Amino acid sequence: MFEKIMPRLYRIIIPLPNSPLKELNSYVIKADDRNLIIDTGFNRSVCFETMQEGLRALDIDLSKTDFMLTHMHSDHTGLVSRLATPTSGVYFSRIDAKVFDKHINWQPLMDYAVSNGFQLEELVKALESHPGIKYSPKKIPKFSLLDDGDLIKIGDYRLKCLLTPGHTEGHICLYEEKKQILFSGDHVLYDITPHIESWSYEVNSLKNYLESLERVRNLPVNIVLPGHRNFFIDLKERIDELKKHHQNRVNEVLEVLGKNTMSAYEIAAGMTWDIDCENWEQFPIAQKWFATGEAIAHLRYLEGEGRIKRNTGKKIVTFSTH
Repeated sequence: MFEKIMPRLYRIIIPLPNSPLKELNSYVIKADDRNLIIDTGFNRSVCFETMQEGLRALDIDLSKTDFMLTHMHSDHTGLVSRLATPTSGVYFSRIDAKVFDKHINWQPLMDYAVSNGFQLEELVKALESHPGIKYSPKKIPKFSLLDDGDLIKIGDYRLKCLLTPGHTEGHICLYEEKKQILFSGDHVLYDITPHIESWSYEVNSLKNYLESLERVRNLPVNIVLPGHRNFFIDLKERIDELKKHHQNRVNEVLEVLGKNTMSAYEIAAGMTWDIDCENWEQFPIAQKWFATGEAIAHLRYLEGEGRIKRNTGKKIVTFSTH
């Protein structure tokens, strides 16, 4: 139901059915006057029931509870509108909050995906099955918008907001300097690698991510509390592993591309993925979406370094080394 990490700090593990992430770590800080819940899980019944069970066991009064969402993805934000009460504050990144604008136009994203090699009918299926759309909050609460350096005070916890773009543009980690705790969201994970994708050429997600890793690398920490899987203590070592992983992926992209001229979709099809499928054709549509987005992030990084060329002017954007 819940696990005590240290005085007045607990973890509730929220299941994420049919997701390779498996579970979400929702953190609860109890205090005399207000409580804080960091991240919530999908907007799904199984997630809601597990969360309610954990909160009951912790004797949490939701009318005296605020929420902090580390970033926009629905496994972190999905349940917030079902849990928040009229007296709850909901802290959220000013940058990531833009995705919940009800007037947002998704057509440029569709056009971008088609220009990178997706077939339109395949793209429609990808969006229909995308967990970010299926399990997002159905009602958007009023956010207390956060900027880099802001402080959230709950009991004797002082949580400093660190803007760490990469996984999303507005991703925020929380650092408790006195207790030396880093709530790392999906910025630094231990057992799995955070997904870095790009769905805009204006944003160099991988470059931003690598720079954000450096920002937190030298923080004095006793424990890192990530959004998924296990806690860990060796922050520097893990960050160095993540940097090496992305260098290997950059090299793989170059190897797949070779002397060819290819779309991001074609390059993604030639890369290695930790998924139980014989070939690219068998990939679930949603996984093709994630894979192509990750390929674009590495291509955009290589383009920014002048190591490859992006070829525009035709319906499908291609990449080449010459």
